[in-house]
Amino acid sequence: MPTLVLTAIGDERPGLVEELAAVVAARGASWDRSSMARLGSKFAGIVEVSVSEDEIESLVADLAELSSTDALQIRVERSVEPDAVHGVERSGVTTADLAAVDVSFTASLIGQDRPGIVHEISREIAAAGVSIVELRTATMSAPMSAETLFEATATLSAPRDVDRQELAERLEAIADELMVDLDIEVTPA
Repeated sequence: MPTLVLTAIGDERPGLVEELAAVVAARGASWDRSSMARLGSKFAGIVEVSVSEDEIESLVADLAELSSTDALQIRVERSVEPDAVHGVERSGVTTADLAAVDVSFTASLIGQDRPGIVHEISREIAAAGVSIVELRTATMSAPMSAETLFEATATLSAPRDVDRQELAERLEAIADELMVDLDIEVTPA
């Protein structure tokens, strides 16, 4: 079943998610996965929905109509299979085969906030040929000093043959340079 990725942003108020969910449900689409949050005075989210091929145009039109109210700005993109993005032919490849291709990592860091943390960490991750599947970040006050702390948790995906030790060393080196605490968990091979 085709997949659409929706991004939405609007002024925070009760009912935004319900309005979006009603349009998705009205077209028989499945709300598969989402991440939504209030950021300042705005509410922003990203949603992955599965919808039958014959309902895509109608769903996109309904979402455009909802977006035209200025209450919520919505962008819709059709998703392609992850391997198609990287030019890998998928015919005949099973889900089990795909699971054997990638290994998952979770990296969590916390440290004093400063500009460039996300850029420097993401640069090292990309240089190692690793993809960020999900990234969550936040800032908070340190309990004793009231300094601003930066916290990030990332789910990473890498080819099965990635040198896990080298990746860990690269990330730990940048963590030392940025003076942040880093914890890496690798899914066993």
